Amino acid sequence: MPPVTLSHPHDPNDAPLVEVRGLCFAREGRVIFDGVDLTIPRGRVTAIMGPSGTGKTTLLRLIGGQLVPDAGQITVDGQQVNRLKRRELFELRKRMGMLFQAGALLTDLSVFENVAFPLREHTHLSESMIRDLVLLKLEAVGLRGARDLMPSQLSGGMARRVALARAIALDPMMVMYDEPFTGQDPISLGVLARLVRHLNDSMGLTSLVVSHDVHETCAIADYVYLIAEGRVVGAGTPTEMSASPSPWIRQFMQAQSEGPVPFHYPALDLITDLMQEGGA
Repeated sequence: MPPVTLSHPHDPNDAPLVEVRGLCFAREGRVIFDGVDLTIPRGRVTAIMGPSGTGKTTLLRLIGGQLVPDAGQITVDGQQVNRLKRRELFELRKRMGMLFQAGALLTDLSVFENVAFPLREHTHLSESMIRDLVLLKLEAVGLRGARDLMPSQLSGGMARRVALARAIALDPMMVMYDEPFTGQDPISLGVLARLVRHLNDSMGLTSLVVSHDVHETCAIADYVYLIAEGRVVGAGTPTEMSASPSPWIRQFMQAQSEGPVPFHYPALDLITDLMQEGGA
């Protein structure tokens, strides 16, 4: 694999919010990351893209401290995540919102109570203050009128927006989005994409979006990293990525079936395999 030349995703005078350096991580003997370097600038929308199974969700778990790297370091707001004590890690996580792939709403709680949950767990605010904050967060995602509904009464897009309201309930410094557009109809997808960009800019957030939806993600991202085979194989602005001559980037960005990422899973030659089966 040829070396990747990275353009700068941020003003060199600004301290990044997240830095990943020399990240190595394996699970059950399979290498997930092998020397990954990433810089997530403050106040921007950064996308982590790549084929399915390349460890994008695993990367979010490493940044959040749910997993520990085998080598390298992950620094969030000046703190090295894998060296924090349990209490320090929990305090850091309060400042990191998370939108899970399936929303992960609590099915026995109403929309209002789902958004109120982190406020009740992590603050000592009065009920009147919690009510005001929940209504404000639901207003931000366009669902204040749905506050009394149960998760089973929501469409997929509405459920994802409620989960987003919950993710920003504690006014985090950063929100991590794990495949936010998966399974959404075109209207819901457009609404979610616009919300990610709008909330990032209006609330002064830093957004880290993990996705394999090229068009929607590139429409809102300031900077894109492409991960494949355990490494960063491309990085740049959406415009730079679209114009890249790299076969890795072209295959992914243009949805080509053939390229560096093979169609066939590694196997014996077909004739050899057939002959072995025939002789068994």
